[in-house]
Amino acid sequence: MGSGRTMPAVSTNLRALTSWVGIARLSAVVLSCLAFSLVASTGEFRGSYGTWCMFSWCFCFIVTLLVLLLELLELYPLLPLSWDDFTAAFSMLAALMVFTSSVVYPATLIKGSCNSSKCARQAVGTTASCLCFLAYAVEVSLTRAKPGDISSFLSTVPGLLKVFEAFVACLIFSLLNEYSGEPGLMWCVAVYSICFIFTLLIIIFTIGRCLTYIPCSLEKVLVGYNFLALLMYLTATILWPLYSFRGQGRPNPCNQGCSWDKHLGITFLTIFNLIAYLVDLVYSTRMVFFRAPP
Repeated sequence: MGSGRTMPAVSTNLRALTSWVGIARLSAVVLSCLAFSLVASTGEFRGSYGTWCMFSWCFCFIVTLLVLLLELLELYPLLPLSWDDFTAAFSMLAALMVFTSSVVYPATLIKGSCNSSKCARQAVGTTASCLCFLAYAVEVSLTRAKPGDISSFLSTVPGLLKVFEAFVACLIFSLLNEYSGEPGLMWCVAVYSICFIFTLLIIIFTIGRCLTYIPCSLEKVLVGYNFLALLMYLTATILWPLYSFRGQGRPNPCNQGCSWDKHLGITFLTIFNLIAYLVDLVYSTRMVFFRAPP
């Protein structure tokens, strides 16, 4: 009688594909693949904006496919991370990345009248990207934690806002130029950098299950941090347009990549993050001081 070891059977979880979340993920895989395939067939994705769009679609396709496979084969418990937090953070990040690609690609790379097969492929690729964003938005909605449930922090409203804040900060960094030598602008860059680093650490520590090593309550830390970040972004919201524009209007001509347009974009993104930190502060304060009795 042989004494060889018996190989463990690989179990499958078909609900990973047939549940509403699974269907949303499958849709995102198909649509992101369709988007980057059609755009790649046109060859019109050169430059920083085109590269960003292609990276977004390919990155989201690959990671979502891996998530589906890991859940289908039930291998995700072997990973040294909080799976629910990871999938919640990724779906939010993917929704934001695909949304920006759906706006940036047609605005910067589709030019002239649409009367050729190449333009038709670009239009269909853009439509697929928009539908892919909707698929990720549905996934975020389906996996969002119910009120009072904080077992998965990044699936709560404050957790999703953390992903949004970090993503907006990355967009700000991509637009930064011509700020050295101006104390007001350098302070704004410091605000963006400090808040981004702390927000990213909170996300990483949550996914990596490292929050247990923090010698104090995460909720109370978030309240203090969000209040400080709100004040810092409030100063940046005032100082950035004050030092960037100095009362000057948009120059003519102002071509693609014009510094004035970039500074305007940073102004709006700063306001978006200011609002995000305000909402984050409200929700985190409710979690600490207005928690429903058991």
